[in-house]
Amino acid sequence: MPERSDLLAAIAGTIRDYRAGEIAEPTPDHVERWISQFDGAVQVPMLRELDFVLQRTYVSRSRAQQLLAVVARHYPCDFWWDAHILDIQQKGRSQADMLEIFLPILREQCGLGIGYQGVPGGEFIYLDDAIFTGRRAIADLTRWTRTQAPAKVTLRIIAFAIYRGGRYWIDQNAEKWKSGKEIDYDCLRINRFDFESRRYYRNQSDVLWPTAEVYSPEGFAPRTPVARSSRVFASEEGRQLLEREFLNAGIKIQGFANAPNPMLKPLGFHRFNPGFGALFVTYRNCPNNCPLALWYGEPERYPPSHPLGRWYPLFSRKPNDP
Repeated sequence: MPERSDLLAAIAGTIRDYRAGEIAEPTPDHVERWISQFDGAVQVPMLRELDFVLQRTYVSRSRAQQLLAVVARHYPCDFWWDAHILDIQQKGRSQADMLEIFLPILREQCGLGIGYQGVPGGEFIYLDDAIFTGRRAIADLTRWTRTQAPAKVTLRIIAFAIYRGGRYWIDQNAEKWKSGKEIDYDCLRINRFDFESRRYYRNQSDVLWPTAEVYSPEGFAPRTPVARSSRVFASEEGRQLLEREFLNAGIKIQGFANAPNPMLKPLGFHRFNPGFGALFVTYRNCPNNCPLALWYGEPERYPPSHPLGRWYPLFSRKPNDP
C-alpha cells in the first residue's frame, strides 16, 4: 500500500516539530495509530485530504519565525522603538511563546534592548497565534483597558490566523472592551491565513461546516456546497469526508464523559452546534477550536476505562492551554 505509507510519512513530516522537546516526535506509526480509529474504507481518503489541509494550515516553528520576521519588517525600526508590545494574556501561553520568538527578531533587526517598553504615544501591539471566536482577545483587552491602557491609544491586533467570525465579534463588542477609552484599532493577519467562519458566509467558509446531508439538527444552518476552489481543502468530496468522519468521531468522544463541558462540541469548542471546525495548528499546540478527533485524549496517562484513555489524538494538547 504505497500511497498509504507515503501519506503517513508526509503527514508525520509536516507536523514533525509539533511540541518538540515536550512529547515524542510524530512518526508514521503515530499517524497510523490515530487514523486506525476510523473505518478502514475511509482511512486513505482521509489521510489524502488531511495531508493537503495540513500543508496549508500547519505552522512549524521555523515558519513562525519567518512570519514574525515579516511583521518586524512591515514597520520601520522607529515604529518598534516607540511601540508597546503587550504581554497580557490571561489564559494559555500562546502570546508569551510568540514573544519569545518575536522580541529577539526585533533586537537583531532594530537593536531593541531587553526589557524595552516603548514611549508615550507609541502604538500598542496585541500579538497572538490566532483569533478564532475572538472571546479570548476580548477578555484580555477588556482587562487591559480597565486597568492599564492610556485614555487614548492606537492598538494593532496581529495574529498568524484571523477567522472572520472572531474579527466580527471583536468589532461588535468594541465599545464594551474599550471601556470608555478612545482606542483606534485594527486586526491584521500575517500572510494568507484569513479564514471565513461567519454564519452568513457559511457556504464560502474555510472551516469544517457540515452539509444538510451530514448534519442538520434543529437550529443549525447547514452549508450548501458551492463551486469555489478552497484554499484549505483539496476537494468538496474530501472536505465532506472530513466533516462527516470528524463529526461522528466527535459525537463518540462526547459520549465518553458523563457530564461534558457544554462548549465541548464534536468539531471543536464553540457556543453553537456542531462546533467551530478550525484546522489551524501550530508547532506549540492544537487549539481546542479544532475537531475533538484531532486532539482529545491522553491514553498514555489514563487506562481505557477513563474518558481520556479511550481516544488516541493526532495532536496531544498542552493541559490547560486554550
